[in-house]
Amino acid sequence: MISLTDSQKIGMGLTGFGVFFLFFGMALFFDKALLAIGNILFVSGLSFVIGLERTFRFFFQKHKVKATSFFLGGVFVVLIGWPIIGVVLEVYGFFLLFRGFFPVAVGFIRRVPVLGSLLSLPGISTLVDKIGESNTMV
Repeated sequence: MISLTDSQKIGMGLTGFGVFFLFFGMALFFDKALLAIGNILFVSGLSFVIGLERTFRFFFQKHKVKATSFFLGGVFVVLIGWPIIGVVLEVYGFFLLFRGFFPVAVGFIRRVPVLGSLLSLPGISTLVDKIGESNTMV
């Protein structure tokens, strides 16, 4: 089992609460307050989990400038009060930031017994194959 430091445990909790508040805010028709709280908790939790320096290096790499600007711009737009536009910007930036992780996640999910059989269904497998392509570095 992986041992976590106390700050990483706090970060996991903050990130989990952030994701919960983001989904709950979207379920309640893009509630501004819940989305803002979720964004703040998610970003602060991420920095607790991997550290401030590594978070800064992750977001501000030269090839991730576009993705970072969309993601953090979306967070800012949600905070100033336009939740739908902000969430769209955030989702686009999130997919650009973490697209290198998607092939690993798809490969892992394919090995899970029930989920792997669901991903091999005809309509779903083509979509998952497109998401799981490893040549997404642009």
